Amino acid sequence: MVRIEEVIEQYPTGVGKNFTIIHSDDTHEIVKARMACSSLKKNSMRLIYAYNKKEIIFIHIELYFKGEKANEDRERIKRFLKIFETAA
Repeated sequence: MVRIEEVIEQYPTGVGKNFTIIHSDDTHEIVKARMACSSLKKNSMRLIYAYNKKEIIFIHIELYFKGEKANEDRERIKRFLKIFETAA
């Protein structure tokens, strides 16, 4: 079994159909990753993370179960982007 950290270390914005870039600018990308979870049977989890291109760091923003929540928290992503802008 491959761990998500191992995948994003090699491919910061993911690889394949289970990764979607939902925001991109000059310094950051916000990525949604779909992850299988054996405890959830055929359901999956969603991981939203930020990738800082300049410093090669990752920040996990949100992890949620698709069965309980339809989409990522866009307001939370906006707050993180504001933090990134002020830190730059």
